[in-house]
Amino acid sequence: MKSGKRDLLTMELKGSVTFPQDGPLPRRSRGSSSGLHYGSFVNSLSSLTPKLDDRPAISRRRAHVAVAVLCYVNLLNYMERYTIAGILLNLQTFFDINDSTAGLLQTVFICSFLVMAPLFGYLGDRYNRVHIMAAGLIMWLVTATGSSFVTKSYFWLLVLLRGLVGVGEASYSTIAPTIIGDLFTGGQRTVMIAAFYIFIPVGSGLGYITGSSIASLTGNWNWSLRITPIFGLVGLILVVLLCPNPPRGAAENNQHGVNEQSSYLEDIKYLLQNKSYIWSSLGVTAMAFLTGALAFWMPTFLFRAQVSQGLQPPCTQGSCNYRDSFIFGAITVVSGVLGVCLGTGLARRLRDKIPNADPLICAGGMLGSVPCLCISIFVATASIPATYVFVFIAEFLLSLNWSLLADMLLYVVVPTRRATAEALQITVCHLLGDAGSPYLIGAISDAIQKSKPPSTDWSFPSLQYSFLICPFVGILGGIFFLMTALYINDDRMAAQQLVEDPPLQGPTPESAVEMNNAQII
Repeated sequence: MKSGKRDLLTMELKGSVTFPQDGPLPRRSRGSSSGLHYGSFVNSLSSLTPKLDDRPAISRRRAHVAVAVLCYVNLLNYMERYTIAGILLNLQTFFDINDSTAGLLQTVFICSFLVMAPLFGYLGDRYNRVHIMAAGLIMWLVTATGSSFVTKSYFWLLVLLRGLVGVGEASYSTIAPTIIGDLFTGGQRTVMIAAFYIFIPVGSGLGYITGSSIASLTGNWNWSLRITPIFGLVGLILVVLLCPNPPRGAAENNQHGVNEQSSYLEDIKYLLQNKSYIWSSLGVTAMAFLTGALAFWMPTFLFRAQVSQGLQPPCTQGSCNYRDSFIFGAITVVSGVLGVCLGTGLARRLRDKIPNADPLICAGGMLGSVPCLCISIFVATASIPATYVFVFIAEFLLSLNWSLLADMLLYVVVPTRRATAEALQITVCHLLGDAGSPYLIGAISDAIQKSKPPSTDWSFPSLQYSFLICPFVGILGGIFFLMTALYINDDRMAAQQLVEDPPLQGPTPESAVEMNNAQII
C-alpha cells in the first residue's frame, strides 16, 4: 500500500520530483534537505537548472595562470595587512598612542572590511567578478599609498585610510576563492585552494619582515607602507589581463554553468538553514579571533618580554629593535607553509575513508594549539627561545585549517551562492573575530596598567594577562568544528546533487506540498 501511494503521487507529479527510496533518511541540516530546500521553491530550484553559456571553455593552462595571479595578489594582500603590525612599536612611539588606540588601526581596517564584504558578495554572485576585483584593487592601491604620507598630528587620518584599505581588500578576498571554485573541482580544487590560502601565512610573515626591514634600513616607517602598492600595481594589471570570469558552477557542470534567479533574501535564508555552513563559520570566527590577536600583538609581546628581562632597551625615541618582528615573520611563513601542506595532504588522504575528515582536522588543529598558546604566554617570562618554539607549534597547528575552511564552504554551498556565503562568513568572522581581538587585547592591557602604581612597569605583564583570553576562544573553536563534522557529509552530497542532477522544471508550491506528504507516507 505504501509503495502504491508513492507511485500514484509520482505519476501525478509527471516525473518532476524523484522521491527517496525506502529506508531511513540521512540526517541533514534543514538547508540541505531535498524537500522545500530554501526560499521560493520555484525560483530556487529552477535557477539551478544548467543552461548553455556563450562563453568558451577555459583551458587548463589559462586556469592555472589565473590561480597564479590570484595567489600573487593574495600574497600582497596579507603583506600589506600585517606590515602595520611589524612596525607597531615605531607607530606607537611616533604618534604617542597607548595599546588600545594602536589596536584601533587593525579594528577599523577589519570593520570596514566586514561591512563591505556582503555588498561585494552580492555583486560577485551577479556581475563580472574580474571588474569588481579590479575596482577594489584600485581603491586599495590609492589608500595604501596615501597612508604612508600621514604626518604626526594626523593619526586620525591614518585610521581613516586604513579603513578605506579594508574596503578595497574586501572585494578581492570575497570573490577570488569563488573564481577558483568555478575553475576546478574535486581533489584538484583542494590543491588549488591550498595554493591560494598558503599565501595567507606567507604574506603575513613577509609583511612583518618587509615592514620591519624597510623601517630599519631607512629609519622611517613611512617607506614600509609604500612597498606593497608598488607590487600591487603589477597585480592589478595581471588581474585585468589574465583572470577569466568563468560561468558560475562551470567546474561541476561541464563548463555550462548555473544561472541564478533567486533573490538575495532567499540566498540568506538558504545559508542560515545550512548547519554545516553555520557551525564552520563559527569555527572560522574563533580562529580569526586567535590569529588576529596573535598577528597584531605577538611581536610587541616578545619585545616587551625581552625588555622586562633586561635583554633589550625600551623603545622610546622611535629607533626600535625590529628583530622580533623579523623572527616572528619567519616563524609565520615556515609554520604556515608546513601547516597548509600537511592539512591539505591529510584531507586528501582521509576523505575517502572518513567523509567528515575536514572539520575533524580543523578541530584537532584548534584544540591542539590551545596548550601551546598557554605555555608560550607564561614561558616568555623566563625563556624567549622556548617561547618562539611554542609559538611556532601553535601557528603550525592553526595553519592546518586554512585551505580546508575555504574548501568546505565551496562544497557545501551551491555555486550560485558561494560569493554571498563567502561574504557573510567573512563578515561574521571579522565582526566577532579579528575586528575586535586586537582592540580587546589592548584595552585589557591598558586597564591592567592603569590599576597598578605609576612607578611599576606593567607593560609586559598586562599584555601577558590579556592574552589569556585566546586559549578559551581556541577551545570554543574546536567545539564548533566538531559540530560541523556532524552535518558536513550530508550537506555536501545535497549541494552536489543539486548541481549535477538538477530538476528540469521547478515544481509548483502545490506539488511541493504533495512531495512532502509523500515523504511522510
